[in-house]
This record gives sequence, C-alpha cells and structure tokens, in this order.
Amino acid sequence: MNLVVMMGRLTRDPEVRYSAGANGTTVANFRIAVDRRFKREGQPDADFFDCVTFGRQAEFVEKYIHKGTKVVVNGSMQNDNYQGRDGQMVYRNRIVLDNIEFAESKAASQSNAYVPQEPAQQQAPRRESRPAPAVDTSGDGFMNIPDGIDEELPFA
Repeated sequence: MNLVVMMGRLTRDPEVRYSAGANGTTVANFRIAVDRRFKREGQPDADFFDCVTFGRQAEFVEKYIHKGTKVVVNGSMQNDNYQGRDGQMVYRNRIVLDNIEFAESKAASQSNAYVPQEPAQQQAPRRESRPAPAVDTSGDGFMNIPDGIDEELPFA
C-alpha cells in the first residue's frame, strides 16, 4: 500500500503549467514544509516534500493556494528518477496528490503564516464559573474557544 498523508505550509507559490495538445491538462507543482514532531538540537525543524497534482485539482491550487497556506495533502509517493545532462542519475521523490484541503481558515492563514509555534504556556488557573460560548465574529466559520474550557469538556 502506498499512501501518504501530510500537513504543512507551501514554501512558495505553486508552479502551474498546461500540457500541450487538444486535451491540455493543468499541472501544479509545489513544495510543502512539514514540521518535525520531535526536534533535536542541530537537526532541521522541518522536512520538505515536492507535490504534484493534475486537472481540476491543479486549477484549484492555482486559484486558491499560495505561499504560506497550510494544507493537508494525501496521495502516493513516487520516484521521479532521471539522467541529468551531465550523465549522472538524479534521484527524487514526490507526492502525486489524490486530494488537497485547507488546514486552517483564511483569516488564520493570513495572521499565522510562517510564524513559529511558541512552546505551550502553563495552564491558566481553573475558573469557577463557566465562560459564555464564544461567538464567531470573523465570518470564517470557526468558533473561538476560550482558554481553560478543556477541563469542562467530556471528551478532552
């Protein structure tokens, strides 16, 4: 089974091109940076993966996805090996996408693009009264959940 699922941010705007011929297909290439879960001193904080998608999905990428956008991708890993002009073999892997989705709202994407995650702060003192539910005022469809409510949720 060859299945890859990753979440990361685009490192630059996608490169979109169109194949020649009567049935010209849209092709979008881009690279995502995926944060490493455990970071060691002297090691990189992220890994970089090349992705490619075709057709309507590539048109979607061209229209809506840009540098810094956080996405979830799934597809299959493929070897893209070839012989270079100098005669040396070039070995490369890329993810051929089956699906791509936004991983955060547009507002969050614009405010958080390329901002490193800060270490978790100490928990706030427990509140005696339950705060009123937050109301979505940004219009992006996500509800703001106040700090400290984790203890009151049955599934947390």
